[in-house]
Amino acid sequence: MKLILALTSAFLAFQISLRAEESLITGVEAQPLLVHVQRLQEAMAFLGEPFSAAEQQTLGALKADGGDAVAAKVQEVLDRHCLAFANINPESRVKVAAGPAAHDLSEGGWRHYLVKVHNEAGVTGTLGVESAQARPVANAKAEQVVDLWLEASMFDARPLEKNLSGLKLEYRILQLYSRDAGKRSAVLAFSAGQGTQDLGFRADLTLTFDCAAAKSVPLVLKDELGLPTTACLEIRDAAGRVFPSMAKRLAPDFFFHPQIYRADGESLKLPPKLLTIRCTRGPEYTLQEQTIDFNTKETTPIVFNLKRWIDPAATGWWSGDHHIHAAGCAHYTNPTQGVHAPDMLLHCMGEDLKIGANLTWGPCFDYQKQFFTGKDDKVSKLPYLLRYDVEVSGFGSHQSGHLCLLRLKEQMFPGGDSDKHWPTLCLNTLRWSQAQGAVCGPAHSGWGLQIKDRNLPSDEIPPFDGIGACEYIVDVTHQVPGPDGKPVPAVDFLSTVDTPWPWELNIWYHTLNAGYRTRISGETDFPCIYGERVGLGRSYVKVNPPLTYEAWCQGISEGRNYVSDGHSHLLDFTLDGHSLGDGDCEIKLAQPRKVKATVNTAAMLAEQPIPGIQNLPVDQKPYWHLERARIGQGREVNVELLVNGSPVASQNIAADGTLRPLTFDVDLQHSAWVAVRILPSSHTNPIFVTIADKPIREKRSIEWCIKSVEQCWSQKERFIAPAEKDDGVRAYDHARAEYKRLLGEAK
Repeated sequence: MKLILALTSAFLAFQISLRAEESLITGVEAQPLLVHVQRLQEAMAFLGEPFSAAEQQTLGALKADGGDAVAAKVQEVLDRHCLAFANINPESRVKVAAGPAAHDLSEGGWRHYLVKVHNEAGVTGTLGVESAQARPVANAKAEQVVDLWLEASMFDARPLEKNLSGLKLEYRILQLYSRDAGKRSAVLAFSAGQGTQDLGFRADLTLTFDCAAAKSVPLVLKDELGLPTTACLEIRDAAGRVFPSMAKRLAPDFFFHPQIYRADGESLKLPPKLLTIRCTRGPEYTLQEQTIDFNTKETTPIVFNLKRWIDPAATGWWSGDHHIHAAGCAHYTNPTQGVHAPDMLLHCMGEDLKIGANLTWGPCFDYQKQFFTGKDDKVSKLPYLLRYDVEVSGFGSHQSGHLCLLRLKEQMFPGGDSDKHWPTLCLNTLRWSQAQGAVCGPAHSGWGLQIKDRNLPSDEIPPFDGIGACEYIVDVTHQVPGPDGKPVPAVDFLSTVDTPWPWELNIWYHTLNAGYRTRISGETDFPCIYGERVGLGRSYVKVNPPLTYEAWCQGISEGRNYVSDGHSHLLDFTLDGHSLGDGDCEIKLAQPRKVKATVNTAAMLAEQPIPGIQNLPVDQKPYWHLERARIGQGREVNVELLVNGSPVASQNIAADGTLRPLTFDVDLQHSAWVAVRILPSSHTNPIFVTIADKPIREKRSIEWCIKSVEQCWSQKERFIAPAEKDDGVRAYDHARAEYKRLLGEAK
């Protein structure tokens, strides 16, 4: 009897202690708590289950000088999301109790709960969770499989820290996945590092979940012609949670995307919820949205008939992104080393991106190199073409500037079979690439070329200390042997649209003004600079049928393209009757005179501004975006005509999706290059005008180039391997001599 009374007393004491732990935690400093709460909100939003707008507003209004009132309000908001309350006592023992959150899971879906941590010991270990029901099915006995229905993990990646902070109060994120539908029970055990497990199973929690059955929902996706298509779908519930959950996605769905890509006729397993589905196919399509209640007996299909606001391909302008990665950056290295071609093509098709250059680079190079063939990948489906090429990044000359090498016939530099033997001088890599007929240019051009000036071309000398188009200032002066041995420019293009526009365009404008004819191409550098989707930076190349990867790359080399974020377009630019799209990029005039420029323009802005983009500093993403070009609070943008990089005429257009022809008259008094832009959203390549056989020679720009060569040498000399040092000295000396010669020809 005494034993029973003792056990009863102990049990009651334990219950009282748990109730005390569930009560308000006081004595918490407000400032570090609010920093933690902000990171927690960012993490939940990243995982696709953001707090409600009202909750975010309440938390955002709290001030660091609020004392215990701040901690009380934080707990009032966040405790309702807690599946468990964990107490770490002064002896560092962990014990848990159930929180108030409903025990709801969905078949085939992930759910994120909070765990409230009362850290009396100031422990800074990792809060971990284990469950017998979460053991792998592999190697389990047949009779055990039915019980292995759960996956459980703590989310401890960025923006959260892996370890507990040591604060008296904080919250961690618990991720649960249900394989099954129906009622399922699991035992969850928590610990905060070695020796923290409490006695008497007080760190264990037995919970029973209601796992809602998912519905297999058919997809009916048609393009603007009523034909089956592939589209981009983003599915959320009323709380903003994303379905399928982002946390454990595997290809072709990417865990860093809220959206998925699916084709007509496929199906999705969705929980019985009221869900909102947004559907599009990239920037040339209008965004559509519908809300469907799947909590009904009938299976309601998801039906979208997509609508375009513009179709550049209909007049021969084909979109492409020359810088996509299938491995590295946001991609995982396990369970596979990056993703494969079918996954990347699905994303290209879902964004209506016709050409995808899938560039193998440092991460997973030795695995991904097997997919290079020098031809279109077999998954390509005209007009959607995918090919593996190379970015020199993470090896070789990458410290002097990354290089995109397109249309390669051989992917491996002679002398090895991996990434350890490549040249450290950009020019040596370009010599090898151009000899096989490649189309080459620096990647993410702006890195290392930052300037404060916004008036281009600027006299400000950049630091030349990054991985963008730094050594381009030298390489542009060189010609190297092409496939037939005849000299060709070492550099074909500069990459744009994925770094700040003044940094990219300034060096381009200056070298054009010096007389060189490098073109520009648009890129995303997916998923490194931009992971949101492929095709955020694009080249629209005029290609006469049939569309091929080779012809598309050749169009970039010849400048028969404009670059864009896809939300504005500059089609069919002509000067004095000469069409950029037809490759007629040079005009010869006997004497100065007026010429007429024409361009078909279109842009699409939402009627209301997107908050937070229009007035961003140029060095904050998105670097190029039509929203930045919006004039005031209206729906107009400015179209500018440039002569040698300076605007000489402009017209405003309504960004309502309507295609409008524009005409400019320009009086040319000396040889120049002429282009059109909507800054920072789209930019044509130039048409060159030679008057009285005089070349383009702007003294100010040539002097800028001379100073820039010296600045680049001061930063990049140390990265050139000893075996190539003489090559480097000759390459830079050649550039110095060429710019000096051009300066002698300048007016």
